[in-house]
Amino acid sequence: MLGRALSRKLNRNVSRNVSRAETNRRMLFASAFLRALATGLLGVELGLYLTHFDLGAARVGAIIGAGLVGAATAALLATLGADRFGRRRTLLTLTLLGSAGCLLAALVTSFAALAAAAFAGMLNGMGRDRGAALVVEQAMLPSTTSDQGRTSAFALYNVAQDLGHAFGSLMAGLPTLLVALGYGSALDAHRATMLIAAVVTLAPLPLYLRLGESVEAPRASDPDAPAAPRLTPESRRILVRISALFAVDSLAGGLLVTSLLSYFFFERFGATEATIGALFFGARLLNALSHLGAAWLAKRIGLVNTMVFTHIPSSLLLMTVAWAPTFPIAAVLFLLREGLVEMDVPTRQSYVLAVVRPEEATTASGVTNLVRLAAWAVGPALAGAAMQSASLVAPLVVGAGMKIAYDLLLWRALRGVKPPEERG
Repeated sequence: MLGRALSRKLNRNVSRNVSRAETNRRMLFASAFLRALATGLLGVELGLYLTHFDLGAARVGAIIGAGLVGAATAALLATLGADRFGRRRTLLTLTLLGSAGCLLAALVTSFAALAAAAFAGMLNGMGRDRGAALVVEQAMLPSTTSDQGRTSAFALYNVAQDLGHAFGSLMAGLPTLLVALGYGSALDAHRATMLIAAVVTLAPLPLYLRLGESVEAPRASDPDAPAAPRLTPESRRILVRISALFAVDSLAGGLLVTSLLSYFFFERFGATEATIGALFFGARLLNALSHLGAAWLAKRIGLVNTMVFTHIPSSLLLMTVAWAPTFPIAAVLFLLREGLVEMDVPTRQSYVLAVVRPEEATTASGVTNLVRLAAWAVGPALAGAAMQSASLVAPLVVGAGMKIAYDLLLWRALRGVKPPEERG
C-alpha cells in the first residue's frame, strides 16, 4: 500500500514537472514569435525609414551597425549576468529598452540621435532575431525538453521566429497603405510605423511574466555564485573553435542584413515598400519551413553535415541575385536562397548546447551569439561604404564568398565532434 502511494505521488510529480516544462516551452515559442514580429518589421522598415533623411548609404549602414553594437553589448551583459540577475528579469529589461529605442528613433532626425536611439534600443536591422533575448531564451529551452527532443524544440522555436519575421516583414508595407489612406507624407507614415514597432516590441512582456521558476539557472538564487560558471577545458576548446568560425560567417552576414538588402532592392530595381515587405514575408515563410526540414535532415545525416551541405547552395544562389537583370528574377532567386539559408540555424543552436554541460548553457549561448553579434555589427558599415564607393552589389558577392569559405572550414573542423544523440 505504501509503495503504491509513493509510486502514485512520484508519477504525479513527474507529470507536473513535464506539464510545467511544456508550458514554459510554449511560452518561449510564443514570445519568440512576438519578438520576431517586431524584428521582421524593423528589418525592412529601418533601412527604408532612414532613406527619408538623405544620409547616404554609408551613414545608413553606420546607424544599422550602431543598433547591432548595442545588441552585442546587451548580449555581453546577458552572458555575464543573466543567470545572477535572473533570466526572466533580464528578458523584461531588454524588452522595455527595445521599445524605448524604437520610440526615440521615431522622434529624432539627426544622424547622431538616430545612431544613439539604435544603440540604446538595440534596433535590429538584420530582419532576424539575434539579440540578447535570444541568448537567454536559448539557455532556457534545453531545460524544457530531452536530448532527443532538443533539435526538434529548437526547430519549432525557429519556426515560431520566422513566422514572426514573415508577418513582421509584411507589416513593412504599412507606410504605403497609410499614404494611400491620406495619412500625411511618406515620412509621417514611416514615423507612424516606427511607433507601431515600439508597441509590438512590448508584446512579449506578459509571456515572460508567466514563465515558471524552472527556466532560471540553478545558481541564479545563490548570491555567492559566480556570474557565469567556469567552463571546462574541453568546453572552452570547442567554444573557441566554434566562435572563430562563427565570426567569419557573421561578418559575411553583417554585409547582408535585411535592412541593407531592402535598400539594395529599392535602389537597384525601384521596388516599393509594399513589394519589398511582401518579398521578405515570403522569404521568412520559406525560412520557417526550412527549419522543420533541418530537424528531419539532421536525424539522418547529422547536425554538422546539415549545417554545411544546405548553406553552400544558398550562398551560390545569393551571388546570382547580385547580377539578376530584373526584379522578378532577383526575387525568385532570392526566395530560393531563403529556402536553404536558415537550415543551419536550429542545427547550429542545438549543436552548441549539446557539446557543453547544462550549467554552461547560458555562457555557451552567450559567447557564440556575442561573437556573431560583434561581427554582424561591423558588417553594415562596411557594406554601406562599399555600396556607396564601389558597387551596389559588392556586399552580396563578398558576403556569399565568405560564407562558402566558412562552411568548408566548419565541416573540416567539427565533423568529428559528435553531439550525444549521434555518438555510437
